[in-house]
Amino acid sequence: MGQKANPIGNRLGIIRGWESNWYGGDNFGEKLAEDTKIREYLMARLSKASVSKIAIERTLRLVTITIHTARPGIIIGKGGQEVETLKEEVKKVTDKEIQINIFEVKRPELEATLVADSIARQIEGRVSYKRATKMAIASTMRMGAEGIKIQISGRLNGAEMARSEMMKEGRTPLHTFRADIDYALSEALTQYGLIGIKVWICRGEVYGKRDLMLHFKSPKKKDFQSNNRRRK
Repeated sequence: MGQKANPIGNRLGIIRGWESNWYGGDNFGEKLAEDTKIREYLMARLSKASVSKIAIERTLRLVTITIHTARPGIIIGKGGQEVETLKEEVKKVTDKEIQINIFEVKRPELEATLVADSIARQIEGRVSYKRATKMAIASTMRMGAEGIKIQISGRLNGAEMARSEMMKEGRTPLHTFRADIDYALSEALTQYGLIGIKVWICRGEVYGKRDLMLHFKSPKKKDFQSNNRRRK
């Protein structure tokens, strides 16, 4: 029943790592709630920065937040000022020291979260859902994906009855655990109600042992500065 399970959760510990890395012990619930608050705040605060995922790692006194984004210049700011401001804002959620790392997403077309959000924003801007979906599929396949599947549900084009439509190209083998499947759900708020967008992207197959801590690895600080200069 691979098609019924979340493709990301289904592959945890096999080819995919966790986005929260810490041991909670008796305070597990408190730390989990803290992680949720941090993620919700950052996703809202950085809504224009094309953030695909936020990984959180904890030690006794330090919380390390790794932000995966297609537009690092927006988060870093001039001379890293925005990052420092962000640290102070996040400190209000937790009583620990905060370290923020920025990881640049080189190919945003292969990130399901960014593809789904892009389609949602276009639908909110009154672009036809079919046009937005076809453009997303073409762009993703052009960047080297093996396959993509998109499902859109709701009152499409303002229809009286809600329905679901699916478009796909290539292969998305949900039962194959070595297949690197990225999945995301996004919502578009229209005058007719919410439109749900689900995206599955197959980025190939993983053979051999994979580093499950990739979410927490980021370039050095000098790389952030060069990326920032390039975007000015």
